[in-house]
Amino acid sequence: MDPWAVTTLTLVVCVSFLVILSLWRKDYKGRKLPPGPAPLPLIGNLLQLDMKDFSTSLCKLSEKYGPVITVYVGSQPMVILHGYKALKEALIDQGDIFGGRGKIPIFDDIYKGHGIVFSHGEKWKQIRRFSLMTLRNFGMGKRSIEERIQEEAQFLLEELRKTNGQPFDPTFILGCAPCNVISSILFHQRFNYDNEEFLSMMRILNDNFILLNSPVVQLYNNFPWLFRYFPGLHKIFFSNINILKEFILEKTKKHQEILDPNNLKNYIDCFLYKMKQDQKNLESVFDLENLAITAMDLFDAGTETTSSTLRYGLLLIMKHPEVQDKIHEEIDRVIGQHRTPSIKDKLEMPYTEAVMHEIQRYVNLTPFSLPHQVTCDTQFQQYFIPKGTTVLPLLSSVLFDPKEFPNPHEFDPGHFLNKDGSFRKSDYFMPFSIGKRACVGEGLAKMELFLFLVTILQNFTLKSTIDTKEINIKPCSTGLFTVPPKFQLCLLPR
Repeated sequence: MDPWAVTTLTLVVCVSFLVILSLWRKDYKGRKLPPGPAPLPLIGNLLQLDMKDFSTSLCKLSEKYGPVITVYVGSQPMVILHGYKALKEALIDQGDIFGGRGKIPIFDDIYKGHGIVFSHGEKWKQIRRFSLMTLRNFGMGKRSIEERIQEEAQFLLEELRKTNGQPFDPTFILGCAPCNVISSILFHQRFNYDNEEFLSMMRILNDNFILLNSPVVQLYNNFPWLFRYFPGLHKIFFSNINILKEFILEKTKKHQEILDPNNLKNYIDCFLYKMKQDQKNLESVFDLENLAITAMDLFDAGTETTSSTLRYGLLLIMKHPEVQDKIHEEIDRVIGQHRTPSIKDKLEMPYTEAVMHEIQRYVNLTPFSLPHQVTCDTQFQQYFIPKGTTVLPLLSSVLFDPKEFPNPHEFDPGHFLNKDGSFRKSDYFMPFSIGKRACVGEGLAKMELFLFLVTILQNFTLKSTIDTKEINIKPCSTGLFTVPPKFQLCLLPR
């Protein structure tokens, strides 16, 4: 190439970059947002953030800039809330203003604002209200959710006994149990643990849970306008979601054919009946697309999050034999070896209840919840946050607050015990988030965790395949979710 042409091209590139940089800085300084590190054009603050441990790097920035800061992910500003006071003020005291759903591009592209998790405004309010009512009053006087969990716990025991005390990876067995509970609520159906269709769905749910933390999916969420057109792991995620959606729609079609308004057996029946009631309402949010995606939200959240917490819980209890001994003692004293555990037993089992809470606190499954969005211009503390700004509540900053939980990075059930051994409640316990966007399935998840873990420990002693001091309890990855490490264990009958 002609040297003059090379020089000209270089000058044009340099001038263009300086112009873009100048415009970016002018725009950046014109935004009266909370303080934070200065961003670069296009990539924002990505160089200052550890994408393998996003929440920890955000906590470090908050320690420097304060409890309310601004971080740029790509070219988009994101307000970070750090600490109990900031989260409570935003999500509880100003819950309506901070109740929008922030953007996660990969979910926005798939769900397009449908469902319960990623919907907005009136659509979200109606579907959330309907879902809460249906889950709370499920079955119109039929079998209770607790009975469903207790029944599934017995099927789980059957599968665990088949291991015959030999080492095994608990990932899929522990996933099948909560998946069957949510399946019975959604479809009035449970699956055998060796059912191929069931195992295929379990693999998809587990794969997607891991994929969400992958660098490719994180890059997609930061630069969707670019990565939409690239091949990669995000395409597998899209394909898996479509398979799940077809699975739900196939079940829905069968339920439509036999729907009896006088005998609504499950969540899908209730949703279909609501669709029929609203069929003349042209603005109704109750349609097949919302049914499919809402059911998928519940199916996904009701399976993988509970499964991962159960799995991590067993690992932590196995790592601390003294904790297992105390749980065994409390189970033997309150329940015995022959009676089925019940939720009412929690009242007489403060130590086990403290362990359940400590597992959820320590696991920190969703380190920063899902992103929120302010629904109007607002003054928050001394800062102005414009309508539509994404807000990220750092749940980990509360769950690991050293003033509330001494030695927060140590697994210690004493964090939830009073000096007299009674159970200690804490406002800082918010693994399901708080406010209007808190997890719809919180009650179900708490019930499952208690009944499944207590049933397992009532019947088995957890034995590690290696020295307990060598057990690795560090997560595989920490991104949108915390993924527990792979491990094997032995279950010895008691």
